[in-house]
Amino acid sequence: MERYTSVIAVFLKTDYLQWMAPLPLCFVTSSKKKLAEFLHAVGDNTIAHVSMDLPELQGDPETVAREKARAASRIYGGPVLVEDVSLCFNAYKGLPGVYVKSFLTAVGPSGLCNMLLPYEDKSAYVLCIYAFCDVTVDDKPVLFTGRADGRIVPPRGPQTFGWDCIFEPLEGGGKTYAEMEMVEKSAISHRGKALEKVKAFLTNLGVKVPCVK
Repeated sequence: MERYTSVIAVFLKTDYLQWMAPLPLCFVTSSKKKLAEFLHAVGDNTIAHVSMDLPELQGDPETVAREKARAASRIYGGPVLVEDVSLCFNAYKGLPGVYVKSFLTAVGPSGLCNMLLPYEDKSAYVLCIYAFCDVTVDDKPVLFTGRADGRIVPPRGPQTFGWDCIFEPLEGGGKTYAEMEMVEKSAISHRGKALEKVKAFLTNLGVKVPCVK
């Protein structure tokens, strides 16, 4: 009996405790482009990342981000960061908004641009919301929002990242996102602004975030 007691004690001190150890913070995305911009901001070896297809949700941007974070945290089993982006046309009172991915899939960048042909108002804004959630501790996500204002223009630059080729930010010197280098874009973009808040949050959590230029 004493022998078995010792075996159980060793198991509890090693394998079981390792199995019960909390999972590291993980950035969840299925987009390689989003991942590249995220890693550019926080550093390649700062936190883990995993590809995960999450359900396309409906609602306002904050609600969608919160629900995505909860869903991802439940699947992953620990703390996660997720990103949700909305492209909002003022002429359409904020549409396509959180549904921009579906619009883009259906009509492409040129089709999105053509939606504004009947309107003089080509102004638009972009919202990027990062949501942190760990359902093992608390199911109330923390949100970090970045916004960029600009206008919709005919496609310019490489059409390799969503609608970047049709959005000309006010701070962009007349360039679309697609015409910018990553460093230039990150300094003024919706994602870059939100990530500055994420970096401050990670630092408070004790995650060492390098100063990336």
